[in-house]
Amino acid sequence: MAGKVKWVTDIEKSVLINNFEKRGWVQVAENEDWNFYWMSVQTIRNVFSVETGYRLSDDQIVNHFPNHYELTRKDLMVKNIKRYRKELEKEGSPLAEKDENGKYLYLDFVPVTYMLPADYNLFVEEFRKNPSSTWIMKPCGKAQGKGIFLINKLSQIKKWSRDSKTSSFVSQSTKEAYVISLYINNPLLIGGKKFDLRLYVLVSTYRPLRCYMYKLGFCRFCTVKYTRSTSELDNMFVHLTNVAIQKHGEDYNHIHGGKWTVSNLRLYLESTRGKEVTNKLFDEIHWIIVQSLKAVAPVMNNDKHCFECYGYDIIIDDKLKPWLIEVNASPSLSSSTASDRVLKYGLVSDTLNIAVPGGMVPDCRWNKSPPKEVLGNYEILYDEELAQGDGADRELRTRSSQSLGSKGGRSRDPGRTISTSWK
Repeated sequence: MAGKVKWVTDIEKSVLINNFEKRGWVQVAENEDWNFYWMSVQTIRNVFSVETGYRLSDDQIVNHFPNHYELTRKDLMVKNIKRYRKELEKEGSPLAEKDENGKYLYLDFVPVTYMLPADYNLFVEEFRKNPSSTWIMKPCGKAQGKGIFLINKLSQIKKWSRDSKTSSFVSQSTKEAYVISLYINNPLLIGGKKFDLRLYVLVSTYRPLRCYMYKLGFCRFCTVKYTRSTSELDNMFVHLTNVAIQKHGEDYNHIHGGKWTVSNLRLYLESTRGKEVTNKLFDEIHWIIVQSLKAVAPVMNNDKHCFECYGYDIIIDDKLKPWLIEVNASPSLSSSTASDRVLKYGLVSDTLNIAVPGGMVPDCRWNKSPPKEVLGNYEILYDEELAQGDGADRELRTRSSQSLGSKGGRSRDPGRTISTSWK
């Protein structure tokens, strides 16, 4: 289709606007005809709402799936992963195999988690099995570390309950839903400090599932050295890596923003732990991401007008086991440093090249399988059609079985997952 792409955004970030302008796209108002709308999660609710929503035309594309929250709300993500495990168990899939203690061999990648207030009694039962454990409480619908706190006593939950102006855990409606997860209290430390990984994953379609991994993720470090001391449970500069929290710390470095690139982390791990275990760690991370997307794919509203760039938060423990902490629907596009800005500008640019091929007026009926040369710093992580098709590239299949193939000598998802080890 001829003509220039007409764009709207309700997220006033320069990395977005500069990308649109560089392409010669034309800005229009929300109530005018538009082709591309990079919108907040609040706006997407209105676009697809039964009451106020409207029908999108074939030349309109938006940057969220209608019910993205099935993956990006902390409680729903866990619920969907638990459901996925049970379904695989029923099917007798080897992926759902458990060890002698009843732990999943391959699908144990989210910390033990309960919903509060709904699962309060189950949580208490679990807590009493190991009363010295630390748990982390997070409001389901908030981001940037807001409302998070750690507990190691049941009395702290009771105090939270009273502070929330309700004396019982019965009524869901009177109280904001929280998740409570077993705290990973043995994180891998670098320079004595805790960090997590922020990785970007683009999903162009859920059925068939096609997703891409961005090579230029980063680590976010705490500003204060990690300690398991209970006296520091309330010190979020020790425990939470969110930049929104760490930037208020006395030791926050405004030049590097407390961040490392993923390639720096890889180099560090290769030199301290060896190349083989480093490759295995990154393959495990790829595995986690693909399985989390497979878990939500059946319930996701796979609207042809949508794509999504998720921000995955992964924590690595001191045994080099990665854990999925949460997935963000609107990963921050704010730039805290110069290198941050370069990364995020490139992320948006590469995302647009896949979502709106050729920078032309979109047609949501296209097959959503762009050629390799437009991927930029994205690499294909999983392509369901390619993985199932007889004509799948032999090299990709080989790499798949090497990278995500075996754990304890068993093939996890033979020939299905396309993964690449980043150098």
